[in-house]
Amino acid sequence: MSSNLSGKISTELGGATNLVRLNLSSNHLVGEIPTSFERLSSLVNLYLDDNKLSGRFPKSLGNLHNLEELNLAQNSLTGSIDETLGECLKLRILNLSNNFFEGAIPVPISKLKSLDYLDLSHNNLTGRIPSQLGGLKVLQTLNLSHNNLSGSVPSSFTEMLSLTTVDVSFNQLEGPLPKMRAFEDAPKEALGHNKGLCGNNTGLDCPTMQPTNHGHKKKVSFVILIILLALGIMLLVVFMAVVFLCLHKRNPNLENVRPQETRAKPFTIWSYDGKMVYERIIEALDDFDSRHVVGVGGYGTVYKAELSSEVYAVKKIHATEDGEMQNLKSFENEIRALTEIRQQNIVKLYGFCSHSCHSILVYEFLSGGSLRNILNHVEQAVEFDWNKRVTAVKSIAKALSYMHHDCSQPIIHRDLSSNNVLFDSEWVAHVSDFGTARLLKPDSSNWTSFAGSFGYTMEVNEKCDVYSFGVVTLEVIMGKHPRDILLTSIDDMNAISRTEILDQRLPPPTKQTANEVELLVEVIKENA
Repeated sequence: MSSNLSGKISTELGGATNLVRLNLSSNHLVGEIPTSFERLSSLVNLYLDDNKLSGRFPKSLGNLHNLEELNLAQNSLTGSIDETLGECLKLRILNLSNNFFEGAIPVPISKLKSLDYLDLSHNNLTGRIPSQLGGLKVLQTLNLSHNNLSGSVPSSFTEMLSLTTVDVSFNQLEGPLPKMRAFEDAPKEALGHNKGLCGNNTGLDCPTMQPTNHGHKKKVSFVILIILLALGIMLLVVFMAVVFLCLHKRNPNLENVRPQETRAKPFTIWSYDGKMVYERIIEALDDFDSRHVVGVGGYGTVYKAELSSEVYAVKKIHATEDGEMQNLKSFENEIRALTEIRQQNIVKLYGFCSHSCHSILVYEFLSGGSLRNILNHVEQAVEFDWNKRVTAVKSIAKALSYMHHDCSQPIIHRDLSSNNVLFDSEWVAHVSDFGTARLLKPDSSNWTSFAGSFGYTMEVNEKCDVYSFGVVTLEVIMGKHPRDILLTSIDDMNAISRTEILDQRLPPPTKQTANEVELLVEVIKENA
């Protein structure tokens, strides 16, 4: 209920142990949800939606065993959705949409057997949809749209007999949809913008085995193909053995002369004069112990490593199921090109280590944190004043301009977001994370694959960085992701006043800074 309330939620509310309903929605509340809420044992309805709350999901809410309705939508909550939520067994309505939650959908949500409304849309959730959610027999509405979920929609969903409304759009889902009424009746918009969903009303046929009278012949042909392939490999092995014996006979001291050429290199690294070795990185990180983790992204986990009184950011690249790293030589060539980048607003890449166990990228370490973390913490966001914000936007623009126009071959970032804009101790912005970057040849105008953070990128081509830059700029001005504006028509956008999109946590900018901010907004509108 809107009452124009501002400031933080008082911890003294936790003393109202007989409180049954608390509605603080549509206000200007900031800060974290008080841990004292765990004492509200009688609470049935809790509405904190449409505020500016930040921080992680409060574990204390798991103690509210009488809670039936929980709405935390349209805030700036971060981190993972805590598994203690599964202890609120009486929950009927759960809305956590339009936040910055990340990680997997917690399996314990499947314990909420009374749940009839579940909305986790517009977050940064990753991983597969838990098959256990199929056990929510009375669920009527399910919205998982605008996340980064992968894999298929579980076949167990056919057990959700009450499901009538479903939206899984804007994810990376693939495979056949469950054969059930909810998906058959769903509009295409509720299923679109995925990696490869098929079946039902998507208009795409799922690949199936075609019945044929020649099935037995195909099976026999396949067996023959396998046998021929095995014979070919055996002949190749025999030939190589003969060649080796001949060479060994000519030079019996071969093993002593060139032992290093017959042994795989443990790592490859450039641009650091050979001072940094793989073993030292492993030792500094205690074999990649989680205590050293400073960030997790879609392409790797980042660790803070201290070596010889210097601090580095070490990204361990996630293993891929589709063999993305098989062409190691090509990848090394691209990384080698990236190590040659010299621009003050681009995070320095020192090199690349390729080992049988891990592949890692070594960057300079920046202590100021990411743009997203700064905007999600009230104290830091206030310190990040208008002058610093305008300077940061200019720095990002300089970095992109350098990558696009000043390199020997144009380089596009492909995944520019507030997560990979990092700051040093002097509030200077640097663009980081070239985990998906590729050298773009001058005569190439578009790519067929999609990569990048949802809510920041459009279809991948040479203009995607410009689009992402506009989104990040709006995020800097507004203090939060501009998801609502991105879904607004141009006419409606023009009707939005300047003051409506300014971060309300800051005092109004000075006249000179205000002019620069308005110029940024106008540029974005003209290119919308």
